[in-house]
Amino acid sequence: MHCRNGVESSRLSGKHKERPLKTRVILVRHGQSSYNQRRLIQGHCDESTLTPEGVAQADVVGQALAGIPFDAIWSSPLQRAKMTTERVLAQLRQTVPALPEPHYTDDLKEISLPLWEGIPFTEAEANHPEEYRAWRQDPANLVMTMPTPEGGRRDFYPVRALYEQAAAGWQRLLAAHPGQTILVVAHSAINRALISTALGLGPERMNNLYQANCAINVLNVPAGVEQPAQLESMNLTGHLEQPLPPLRTSHRGPRLLLVRHGETEWNRQQRFQGQIDVPLNETGRRQGQQVAQFLRALTLDAAYSSPMARPQETAELILAHHPQLSLQLVEDLKEISHGEWEGKYEAEIEAGYPGMLQQWQQAPDTVQMPAGENLQQVWQRAISAWKQIVAAHSGGDRVQTVMVVAHDAINKAILCHVVGWGPEAFWRFKQGNGAVSVIDYPNGVDSSPVLSAVNITRHLSGSVLDKTAAGAL
Repeated sequence: MHCRNGVESSRLSGKHKERPLKTRVILVRHGQSSYNQRRLIQGHCDESTLTPEGVAQADVVGQALAGIPFDAIWSSPLQRAKMTTERVLAQLRQTVPALPEPHYTDDLKEISLPLWEGIPFTEAEANHPEEYRAWRQDPANLVMTMPTPEGGRRDFYPVRALYEQAAAGWQRLLAAHPGQTILVVAHSAINRALISTALGLGPERMNNLYQANCAINVLNVPAGVEQPAQLESMNLTGHLEQPLPPLRTSHRGPRLLLVRHGETEWNRQQRFQGQIDVPLNETGRRQGQQVAQFLRALTLDAAYSSPMARPQETAELILAHHPQLSLQLVEDLKEISHGEWEGKYEAEIEAGYPGMLQQWQQAPDTVQMPAGENLQQVWQRAISAWKQIVAAHSGGDRVQTVMVVAHDAINKAILCHVVGWGPEAFWRFKQGNGAVSVIDYPNGVDSSPVLSAVNITRHLSGSVLDKTAAGAL
């Protein structure tokens, strides 16, 4: 359900009833630039412009966003972002001529890397090995020692400064546009900083997020940044004829595709499911077939599922195009047990357990389901199963692609784990029925995972927005 300006309303079903969402921000990275193409470090350097491919990417973004009623457009003033913004707007104005003029702001400039700007990544690594190692492995502590006008030296922390810039930028954007829908066009590192600061992640987690050229992200942000945002989707690339974000050239570990099962009748009716074994409904079976078509061209090396009917049927629909694989069922991937709440509607739960539903919505990590589980128990079993799957497909001589089909609570636990969160962050990710998320392990199970895409649903509706039902788990 949506209210004015396309912002999701506070009416959410049963267990999915989350914080009221005030401002929708659609965040785009610029198209391929000349420095991207030449593998040069950009930062604040403003010599880089869009390549012909980057121009085409920006045009496609404008087409993908057609029909979304933007109230404001904000952009970095650097050429590569500004050109992207202009191309996107040219496409949008073919159907909505009255769009506002873009607001260019230094709040959205790319990270400042003064020692490296304009040089190849290989040269930065060769000439500044300690700094480059920190950039890749410990970004919060990347330090560049810079000369001062007085002839002295000072330490500059680029990633910390970027996160301060992002936090300040959010304050100004949200104050100017409460309850509206905003298009923001910027760069890889600042986009990751914006997503991180909106969600409550620190600079040490910057490299756990990925931003491809002209990828689209959707955030639902409360009126102020005191409360974390909800990440509706991240790093969508399907509009660019790249169903999934490309793997980086240095990638050696497994890629995992995390899928939520299709819709059930209880999702549609907004009843709490938990471990009651409700099958897919007609819409859910269609969603499973759409996911199957979406993943059809991929080479899958293994497939795992919760043993419950709704994810198992979803997985089997997908594997119809991969007959060489047998589906492996994992007990610990079963949905959260809601105990005495299962089969009930929200009003029934409120009547029978006064105040508990609000507690679940506001502090989910503090709730013990009556005769059921708490989130800590869900976290322990889900993450244990996940680590075993990752380990089983690490260390080979090639990248393996592994599909895991599970449930809303299980998927949220895994996504939170990837960025270092516990159960307190349960509501910060959205998982639509039939959605696909992508998690990469660059060097296998012992490497820091990368959240490469979250909640891809475009294969279900053709929209960059999640149009799936907000049914109970």
